[in-house]
Amino acid sequence: MLGRTGFNVSSISFGAWAIGGTWGQVQDEDSMGALHKALDMGVNFFDTADVYGDGRSERLIAQLRSERSEPFFVTTKAGRRLPKQTVEGYSKENLHAWVKRSLDNLKLETIDLLQLHCPPTDLYRSDAVFTILDEMKSLGMIRHYGISVETVEEAMLGIQHEGVQSVQIIFNLFRRKPSEVFFAEAAKRQVGILARVPLASGLLTGKMSAASSFSADDHRAFNRNGEAFDKGETFSGVPYSIGLEAVERLRPLVPAGSSLTQFALRWIGMFSEVTCSIPGAKNAVQAEQNFAAADLAPLEPDVMQATQAIYDDLIREHVHGSW
Repeated sequence: MLGRTGFNVSSISFGAWAIGGTWGQVQDEDSMGALHKALDMGVNFFDTADVYGDGRSERLIAQLRSERSEPFFVTTKAGRRLPKQTVEGYSKENLHAWVKRSLDNLKLETIDLLQLHCPPTDLYRSDAVFTILDEMKSLGMIRHYGISVETVEEAMLGIQHEGVQSVQIIFNLFRRKPSEVFFAEAAKRQVGILARVPLASGLLTGKMSAASSFSADDHRAFNRNGEAFDKGETFSGVPYSIGLEAVERLRPLVPAGSSLTQFALRWIGMFSEVTCSIPGAKNAVQAEQNFAAADLAPLEPDVMQATQAIYDDLIREHVHGSW
């Protein structure tokens, strides 16, 4: 159940960043294959944003709706169209314009869940933007709203606002901090949690090596030090070589017959406070891999403890104090 929305969503859902842009070349035909496979496997929640390919992923989701009869929930995000992030940029005029654009792209009359897209921390210290969102609800532009954040501090500030139904935050084997305090507070307030970047930009698929290369339009090539946006979005902020070392230590923990991708997603599912994870998929094969993880058996306590030790030994010093 997603917060207090009444939406019962798939525990592993679909994140549409990769089919929009900044992940190298992706063909729309392959993206549609991934979206259709998601529906085939029972996914009913699709997360996108207006800046993913400048609306490309929103339009692909609209195409999916036109080609299938199954109902599903759509959440999109707004705010990153600003040339520079400021609290003042989240004005009524801008929010209305962004949402109207997304409604056109998605071919919808109402957005199920609108999320503020990693706005400045100070935005959460006032009710101003949330009052605008409440008005947009009353106008029927959106059903509910939530926030996407970079830090635990922002998450904790955001859920002080009564109308916030969900928090999207980076949470994976390499970014464990949200589970320490924030999860319990979110559960107490009945706020949904969307675990984003669940595979650490592909590091946790186990398919990368020191020899891997990325195209110039892939954020894994151009944003490792935060050149374009928060560096925590790329490989979860973990230095690439350290991430590869940690992956090798994780491999022996993966149950027979499963992939590291599935193990990483099932690990997230061990936290009852998390509503769903939202891995991306560029094609039907990746989508099938991701969503099959929902059927894996729970991980044993000793395995969970071993993942904690790997985090403490290799990862904690690089990420824990920053986000």
